[in-house]
Amino acid sequence: MAKGTMGRRTALVHGGTKRSQWGELSEAIFLTQGFAYDSAEQAEARFVKAGPDEFIYARYGNPTVAMFEERMALLEGAEDAFATASGMAAVSASLTALLKAGDRVVAAKQLFGSCLYILEEILPRFGVDVVFVDGTDLAAWEQALQPGATLVFFESMANPTLDLVDIEGVAKLAHAVGALVVVDNVFSTPVYSRAIEQGADLVVYSATKHIDGQGRTLGGVILGTRDLIRKRVEPYLKHTGAAMSPFTAWVMLKGLETIDLRVRAQTASAGAIAAALTGHAAVGAVRYPGLESHPQHALVQRQLGGAGGTMVAFDLKGGKEAAFRFCNALEIVLISNNLGDAKSIATHPATTTHQRLSPEQRAGLGISDGLIRLSVGIEDPEDLVADLLQALDSI
Repeated sequence: MAKGTMGRRTALVHGGTKRSQWGELSEAIFLTQGFAYDSAEQAEARFVKAGPDEFIYARYGNPTVAMFEERMALLEGAEDAFATASGMAAVSASLTALLKAGDRVVAAKQLFGSCLYILEEILPRFGVDVVFVDGTDLAAWEQALQPGATLVFFESMANPTLDLVDIEGVAKLAHAVGALVVVDNVFSTPVYSRAIEQGADLVVYSATKHIDGQGRTLGGVILGTRDLIRKRVEPYLKHTGAAMSPFTAWVMLKGLETIDLRVRAQTASAGAIAAALTGHAAVGAVRYPGLESHPQHALVQRQLGGAGGTMVAFDLKGGKEAAFRFCNALEIVLISNNLGDAKSIATHPATTTHQRLSPEQRAGLGISDGLIRLSVGIEDPEDLVADLLQALDSI
């Protein structure tokens, strides 16, 4: 069967596999820094141009990492991919590799704290002009893009408020002025994403999240056209060093085998949890894209096929004190700052992931002192609902 005709789950198990002469069933970990050549002439030729399945140095590429990159490209519908040491390495490289002094970036204001740091603190040091807009407002994007731009950047589903950006709508506006579109797609997940089809030029994932799915390793990946990946992203990354290790790539390959099953189970549980929390006396508001009450429910139908995703956010009426009491009363759900894990995780963004922001910035992003971000795992949904409700009742 040709690669292009594989079903998604088949590709997630078999896509990109490279076997040695021993015919191993599970993908091999090629745990090596470098590669030996048969002759000096072969070494010279490879440094001039490496062919398919030819490798030079693990910072440039590795057979296990290449398997992960190819499998991710099949999943995302991209021409090519480059794996990185972490999700933030992928975000940083996708921006830095494409920008130079004098360029202009238009970005959504609804971003993870580390992404905001890159855009607010690092890029301006090197002469890049950055403008922020409300990512949910197409009119704001259109106005900000009128003077022109080199690149736009946004999270397709915002961390932690779960606001959506219309990928197709923003991409049309950006491409009309010649700007590239870079999308951080972590919350939407590669299971539900069609970001490339909807107009993204580069798609970025923290593989640490749903792709690994079991809290073991850090990793990231950048996906896009072969020209952008090999002519812009790869040269930057292979000379600056944020390469994924072969062991990490192997862990990610194992994660991809089950990601479709995990994410769909997590999404079903997230929907049940959102419904159970709605109307509770201690809860001011529930934010879940799968609920019909979500203000962008129509966009969810169009952009994600109606899937609400694995994350639920909700505001507790008692602010920080109520949020801490709630978290401390949880018995199954864990307190941490990761997401996309097989284990359910509760996070208080105002004091952890977004604590570096001022109170005014957090308020502007909709991050209240009572906001809880819940990453739903694969536990029995009835157990999760019971745990959350007893914790709410203890406030």
